[in-house]
Amino acid sequence: MRKRYFGRVTLFILATFFALMFLMPTVLTISNSFMTQSEIDANYGMIFESTRPGTGQFVADSVNLKFIPDQVSFSQYATVLFMSPEYHLRIRNSVLLVFPIVILQLSVATFAAYSFTRFRSRFKNVLFFTYIILMLMPVQVTIVPNFIVADRLGILDTRWAIIFPGMFAPFAVFLLTKFMRRIPSVLIEAARLDGATEWQIFCRVTLPQCRSALYSVAILIFIDYWNMVELPLILLGDSELQPLSVYLSVINAGEVGIAFAAAVIYMLPPLMLFLHGEEALVEGITHSGSVKG
Repeated sequence: MRKRYFGRVTLFILATFFALMFLMPTVLTISNSFMTQSEIDANYGMIFESTRPGTGQFVADSVNLKFIPDQVSFSQYATVLFMSPEYHLRIRNSVLLVFPIVILQLSVATFAAYSFTRFRSRFKNVLFFTYIILMLMPVQVTIVPNFIVADRLGILDTRWAIIFPGMFAPFAVFLLTKFMRRIPSVLIEAARLDGATEWQIFCRVTLPQCRSALYSVAILIFIDYWNMVELPLILLGDSELQPLSVYLSVINAGEVGIAFAAAVIYMLPPLMLFLHGEEALVEGITHSGSVKG
């Protein structure tokens, strides 16, 4: 009994430690976004001194991590939200890239997953296995093929160079297929006996059963493409088309305080989406992984 209690306490302490270490960068970013620029220079000047040569600003001899600012200031947020047209342009680019990808990828994935689930074919398992292999490949492996295809199609340096690869990404197909396979066949057979067509079975039986999976997949797609960096850097040569995820690195080269505020605002959409759909996200992933393909 004592050994079990000691083991639980040890696991709790370790989990708490790693959770705090994981949250520390986020907490530091939020707290430092309310600091004045002079306080940030005094605390982190040694880190960012090379990005501002010849400025003549005071730079401390050491780095001082502070969680509570000496003086709370909203000037960084005011600069980002009201006096930074470049920030507004980049966040607009992010929205114009991410939302079409989420909608189109979900549309393609639902039809593909339903086909994998309902229709029998000799090559179905081979094709599904190919989807899994493609899903396991890191994005860095597919950048060159995407660049060549976009160049041949004449969509390089346009938003479609990002939207098309995201539209046909295999992750959503895999997750929705695993979820649809757990739908009881009795429901589909009952609908067929009632005279329902394949389209009616898809819309009125299958999709309502997949609400949690669709929501969880939408959250994961949004977070993934909201934070994309490599594809926009390679496929969008025009900086005016690049999303906010790329622009944040440019801000870091200037005023660090504004970078902290921009990073906090940038974190809000995926964080709010996750908190709103946490239950559906957990349910969708859990049920999708509970059935063998």
